[in-house]
Amino acid sequence: MPTINYKIHEVSPYINWIYFFHAWGFQPKFAAIANIHGCDSCRAMWLAAFPQEERSKAAEAMQLFKEAGRVLNRLDEKISVQCIYRLCSANAEGDNLIIEDKVFPLLRQQTPHPDGSPFLCLSDFIRPLSSGVPDTIGLFASSVSAESEGCYKDDPYKHLLVQTLTDRLAEAATEKMHEYVRKTVWGYAPDESLSIPDLLVEKYQGIRPAVGYPSLPDQSVNFILDELLDMQQIGITLTENGAMYPHASVCGLIFSHPQSRYFAVGKIGEDQLEDYACRRGKPIEEMRKFLAANLKS
Repeated sequence: MPTINYKIHEVSPYINWIYFFHAWGFQPKFAAIANIHGCDSCRAMWLAAFPQEERSKAAEAMQLFKEAGRVLNRLDEKISVQCIYRLCSANAEGDNLIIEDKVFPLLRQQTPHPDGSPFLCLSDFIRPLSSGVPDTIGLFASSVSAESEGCYKDDPYKHLLVQTLTDRLAEAATEKMHEYVRKTVWGYAPDESLSIPDLLVEKYQGIRPAVGYPSLPDQSVNFILDELLDMQQIGITLTENGAMYPHASVCGLIFSHPQSRYFAVGKIGEDQLEDYACRRGKPIEEMRKFLAANLKS
């Protein structure tokens, strides 16, 4: 399976700074510092645009971004981000995906929508098995090498800075890799020409739900993805609960369907939990632990 090794400076332009600043307790408006030219006058103008009562917070955001830049430069000398991807033959059978003869169970929305729109499942975006025509699905994983976890061990603030940055770098590498897969490897969007801000608001065709996203909430499917991807190739191992190590890792599915979109599975009933456990081939109580947040009380 193809792997890609990215240097930090290659993927840092793809960082979604809104999520980085959110992790530090800042509202999205403060993340705009990442789009400002680095000269003193531009920064001063950006700061002056805030109401007086918000300027100290904006100044904090500016300082945090400056320190993040320094840490990124240091990380660039030491570590890299690795990605792995695979395009597989797939079909949908009910709420399951059949990927290379492996069953990949999914969950379907069960809470009625106010507008009466249909209950969605990710399998809706893959051609049904009954059509007799195979479809394609993408699988991916990315990870920042575990060496990063040893950076600034004696400085709690900078250590946390590294953790929040490496989480963003794993996602940023996935964004860059997904662009390459869409335009070149899979090639279903060869003429796509989007700026990075457009990419970050998902103006491209298709979706890339990661495990843990609201449409793919069961962490245990990491085991199925690992069987199909062999994530050890890029240094990812799974705990007995399916959590990924290194912690700055992400994996999931890639759909090309023009109408595919993100959604939240939301709350499910005991009936679907029982059916899902059966399809996963796992005890219902085990699945209950993985899906606790999605169960109706």
